Amino acid sequence: MNTLRVGIASRETYKKRTMAIARGEYVPKKDEPRVWFESLQSLSQVLSDQNRDLLRLIIQTRPKSLHELAERSGRATSNLSRTLRNLERYGLVDLKPGPNRQLVPKVNYSGVALEMSFQG
Repeated sequence: MNTLRVGIASRETYKKRTMAIARGEYVPKKDEPRVWFESLQSLSQVLSDQNRDLLRLIIQTRPKSLHELAERSGRATSNLSRTLRNLERYGLVDLKPGPNRQLVPKVNYSGVALEMSFQG
């Protein structure tokens, strides 16, 4: 597995960057972050201790459904589903259809590398 590169940028900076990409004025470099957070606080909420433990559990046990993951983690399926959807939004997890219309969670990265500038 590879490492997800994430960055911290204000909403305004991220919007300007996205618009420049859309207009063809800027082409992101291969080694630039793929996912952006507005603050370290928002990053720390997504990568909380509990969420990192959940990602480790998925990698180690490879559950075949959310129900199986709920049993292994001791968390309610509804809570687990919300958490995984949020992690999926950032590209950390994929929820793929499995047998009997069950969703199968898969972790996409082995870790996260943070890029943060002290300049604007």
